[in-house]
Amino acid sequence: MTEPLTAIVGPEAAPGPQVQLLDPQGRRHDHPLYGPLAAGLTTDQLRTMYRDMVLTRAFDTAATALQRQGELGLWPPCQGQEGAQVGSAHALRPRDFVFPSYREHGVAQVRGLDLRELLPVFRGTRHGGWDPRTHNFHIYTFVIGAHTLHAVGYAMGVQRDGDVGTGDPARDRAVVAYFGDGATSQGDTNEALVFAASTNAPVVFFCQNNQWAISVPSTTQSRVPLASRGGGFGMPSVRVDGNDVLACYAVATEALERARSGGGPTFIEAVTYRMGAHTTSDDPTRYRDRAEEDLWRTRDPITRLRAHLEAEGLADEAFVAGVDDDAAALVAEVRAFARGLEPPPHSAMFDHVYTAAHPLIDAERAEQAAFEASFAEADQ
Repeated sequence: MTEPLTAIVGPEAAPGPQVQLLDPQGRRHDHPLYGPLAAGLTTDQLRTMYRDMVLTRAFDTAATALQRQGELGLWPPCQGQEGAQVGSAHALRPRDFVFPSYREHGVAQVRGLDLRELLPVFRGTRHGGWDPRTHNFHIYTFVIGAHTLHAVGYAMGVQRDGDVGTGDPARDRAVVAYFGDGATSQGDTNEALVFAASTNAPVVFFCQNNQWAISVPSTTQSRVPLASRGGGFGMPSVRVDGNDVLACYAVATEALERARSGGGPTFIEAVTYRMGAHTTSDDPTRYRDRAEEDLWRTRDPITRLRAHLEAEGLADEAFVAGVDDDAAALVAEVRAFARGLEPPPHSAMFDHVYTAAHPLIDAERAEQAAFEASFAEADQ
């Protein structure tokens, strides 16, 4: 007879029902654990969450259009996932560190990164694009799931620095790895889960189950809810409505506090939906139907928060119009910035390979310079 999972790793490892605090009609619901964590959100915080989601979508839509116009080589849209990203990111403290994949534009917005800085790598003018230390937001990782190992390694370093479980909120910190459902099928992600559980690392695995790993549905990738996999590694697991920005905030708040206090890792499955293509290189109409997209459109994270704000008298037409004006201004800036990007000199590829000078890199840089100079000599 097979022993129940909860008997092996404890009842806290079972994901339980999906957590929801704000339904698609914008109505608030209570939850014995997570309800109080979101109850303290002020009007300003709720309005900021709404603004962050609207700006993220405007930026994402503009970047998608820029790719279609040939200004970017590739773009991974995040439309539909703003609630999961913005809600969880608002639970972060400044000293927490984020390891994104390549679609976390909403997290970047909340962390204070100038969204335009996301564009150069997709235009091919930079390898990365920003200093991760400025906002504790690592550069995007394009190898599926690889950054989960980076996150666990960083979290183990935080643990060994003694920045966990001191009880000092100014010192204790946590690490978050954002990834999609497809990454859970990768070996790197499973190795990261093993190491995190084995070392009790202060890391939160935030899986955005957007239902499709390019053209493969998550139901094919996993016979059980993805959150149930976390229990198999011996860590608490939560399944949350990923289009509910308040629930995502509350669930992330609880998991981050567990990590900071020395309670170890948590696996969160945010159930959401990618409204657009996986990237602008694929066509989702080839593998899913319009009815499915229409169903998820009724669960839109921005619409439901706006409905809640308006119903509670927390936002009027002037506020909504002001946010829309900010979004329009951002779009104009994004277009001008992208079209103004120029390729760097070829020698830039040798920068930042190592933190200090390296004789091999110096030799290769000199060889490249001589190669380029040979063209000038040939033209004379």
